[in-house]
Amino acid sequence: MIRSLVFVLLSSLPFVIQALELSGPLEQGGMLIGRVSPGERVEVMGRPVRVDNDGVFVFGLGRDAPAEIDLVSRNGSDQAQHHRFTVKQRSYQEQRVNGVPQQTVTPPKEVLERIRREAALVARARADDDQRLDFLSGFHKPLEGPITGVYGSLRVYNGTPGNPHYGLDIAAPTGTEVFAPAPGIVKLAYKDMFYSGGTLIIDHGHGISSTFIHLSEVLAKEGQAVAPGDLIARVGATGRATGPHLDWRINWFDVRLDPALVLQYFPAGKALP
Repeated sequence: MIRSLVFVLLSSLPFVIQALELSGPLEQGGMLIGRVSPGERVEVMGRPVRVDNDGVFVFGLGRDAPAEIDLVSRNGSDQAQHHRFTVKQRSYQEQRVNGVPQQTVTPPKEVLERIRREAALVARARADDDQRLDFLSGFHKPLEGPITGVYGSLRVYNGTPGNPHYGLDIAAPTGTEVFAPAPGIVKLAYKDMFYSGGTLIIDHGHGISSTFIHLSEVLAKEGQAVAPGDLIARVGATGRATGPHLDWRINWFDVRLDPALVLQYFPAGKALP
């Protein structure tokens, strides 16, 4: 059930009524869509958030988001309303992954510059603050298959602790078609990155993006507009992978969100704020 919080707050003279609506899971990994009065500005944890002409905004809570967060809304007269929310804390299991290429666990010095260059490309693709509201269309799975990896798990690769896993792993044979889960614009299409192999990033607006990795083929092109259900790629086992699967990730800029929560609270076809 979506948590929907509605506040009607009375400011000082001239008695301007300010309302805040917030929908989504107030928990680590959650995406939240809000609405304020048109013309208001919003900050979340001190970070400015894009607000569209109708007052719609979106933000995300990372894997290790604190137990409480602050949201500040300001009207045209710079009157501020401060809101404090409790964030559900999650526990994450350890997942041991054996059989990945050892060079992707302890990369040799000669590939470190490549890794840095590719990480910068990914960061740049996720940094756009596009005014489009494609995320309001909701999301559906980019393909069907067994879930073999979940958001937030502590990964141990070939016995060596690594970074947490930030995506939803869906197992499927190499060559299985991958479809756009929501409308958007392709911001990155890369054939072979060191860690992620075939990599595709689609921007859904306001900093919300989907990333698809370990692909055998990247079919969508940079700058291409995609609609839900468009064929965009094919499953593979490229990069740091032990077998064919899709690793699907969702970000709010540099904040990594849980695709499973996004699917649960904002499924395609459901009316959103």
